[in-house]
Order: sequence, then C-alpha cells, then structure tokens
Amino acid sequence: MKRMTYKDATLEALAEEMKRDPSVYIMAEDLHGRGGGLSHYLGLRELLGGDTSHMLDAPISETAIVSSAVGAALAGMRPVIDMRFSNCLPACMDELINQAAKSRYMFGGQGKVHMVVRCPDGIVKMQGAHHTDCLEAWFAHVPGLQVVVPSCPAEGRGLLKTAIRNDNPVMFLEHKTLFKTEGEVPEEEELIPFGKARIARPGRDVTLVVYGVMVNRALEAARTLALEGIEAEVLDLRTLSPWDHETVLRSVRRTGRAVVAHEAVRQGGFGAELSATIAEEAFSDLKAPVVRIGAPFVPIPMSPHLEDLCRTLPSDIAAAARRAMAGA
Repeated sequence: MKRMTYKDATLEALAEEMKRDPSVYIMAEDLHGRGGGLSHYLGLRELLGGDTSHMLDAPISETAIVSSAVGAALAGMRPVIDMRFSNCLPACMDELINQAAKSRYMFGGQGKVHMVVRCPDGIVKMQGAHHTDCLEAWFAHVPGLQVVVPSCPAEGRGLLKTAIRNDNPVMFLEHKTLFKTEGEVPEEEELIPFGKARIARPGRDVTLVVYGVMVNRALEAARTLALEGIEAEVLDLRTLSPWDHETVLRSVRRTGRAVVAHEAVRQGGFGAELSATIAEEAFSDLKAPVVRIGAPFVPIPMSPHLEDLCRTLPSDIAAAARRAMAGA
C-alpha cells in the first residue's frame, strides 16, 4: 500500500490508462495553464513523459466539450472530459441525455459512447449557489448513463480505471473536498466493479447507506455511536447506476434499521430511491421506519453561517441513527 492524495491517485490512474490505450485523451478548461479548474491535472504532463498530444485545452463551452466527446467516442476514442463544476452540466444536458445516453441503444449497440464526464461537486466554503450543487439524482434517473461517486483515494483510482474502460457514458461525480484528502492506495492495479457496494464498517444495529464524501462522515458518526453502544454498519455504494440492491438489502435485513444520507437536497434525492426500495423489499425485516436525511430544499447560500446549515454532517447522521434506534 502507498499513501496518496485523491488528486494524485486519480491522476496516476488517468496517466496509466492514457499510456495503456492511445484512444484515451483528456479535455479540460485551462488544462495546460493551471491544470484544470481545481489544478487536479498538474503533473499529468510529467507522468506522460512530456507527451501532451492527448491533453486538449477546452474553450469555456460545456456544450462544445461534451458534444465533441460524444462524436469522438462514436468514432472510437475514449474521451475523459472535465466539467470544472457539476453546476456547468445544465449547459450540455441535450448532449448528455439525448445523445450520449441513448446512442448505443438507438444504434443497436453499433455506436458506443465510451466517455467519462468528471464533475467536481459539493459544498465548499463560500462558493455560492452556482458552484455547489450535488446533481447525482438527475443522472441516475437517465437510462444509458452510469453514475459513479467515489469516496476516497483508493476508490477514486479503481473506479476511474473501470470508468475509462467501460463502453458506456459515465458520470464521475467527485466532491471537491476529496482532492486534498489522503488515504492508502494499493500498489498493484485494482479495477473496482460497478454495482458492487463496499462495507466500509461492519455493524449489527443499524445500516448507514451513503456514498461519496458522506462515507467518511458516516464512519465518524459510527465511531460516535459505538461509544453509546450502537454498532452501525456503513455501506459505501460506490455507484448509483447501477447500485447494489443485494448488499443493501442483506445488511438492512440483518440490522433491521436503515439511515440514508446524502449532501444533495433531500427532496427528490437519490436517498428517496434507496428508501423506497428498502421499504418495498425489506419491509417485514424493518424494526423501524427508514430515516432519510439530506440538505434543505434551498439553493446553497453564500453566507458561511447559512451554508453550514445546508451540510449533512456526522452529527446529523448520528442523530438519524438514534432516531432509527428509538423507532423500534
């Protein structure tokens, strides 16, 4: 194992895939200047031995970036494109929803759109409503798109490699706070399969179903709960489309209680899909109603105090778990 930041782990994965397969290229705004919007491509040129032929600077036009990637993918290339912020995605919804997601089906499998759309998202201090949304539920609702939400450096590295080799368009949603986090990463190559959740912490009393940045927050909540005698199982979904029904339901049937949490707004969030599935398929095993938490239904404010009220924190997850325990 080696210790790496999320930024370096995903950068290494991208460089390895670009060297392995000449059809892989990266396109991002300000790529050769500051290394992309979050500087998370700084060092890529060096990892590629100075070869920049597959590093394309993009204009400030999400429509141009996505539409060119769809065409390149249909022609046999494997583009990795960067949206800078997930809030930029509405500018290119036609290209994503009507072209990327549907082409393989409409062409009977002859036109594969193997592309990865990296979308930094989530609340970061005082970035305002235009740069902080978590939009994963939008894309998990679209047949033909695969939705990936990594939680740590090792997961980011393994899932990005799988995404690049995948023959479908992949929405790769990365919380902006992840890039500076550190963690253990395997020395050897590891491809993480889509649709297979990870048990981040075993437990017997309540299941915490989370993904992305919420995994570490749920682990922190579980440590707090353990001091109170409550053993929470933390499930990292990894991917939302497909998502691992089997592992989630097996865990909930064993614990009898479930908490679903995300940073996206609670109304219409992916937690509703999880909660409904648990209620429909594991109802007889539940000892208490499913508890679902997320952000309030407001645009994220610029005010630091109001912004803090929109975050789903470890304390919120712990409180939700206590409600689940009390509901028996």
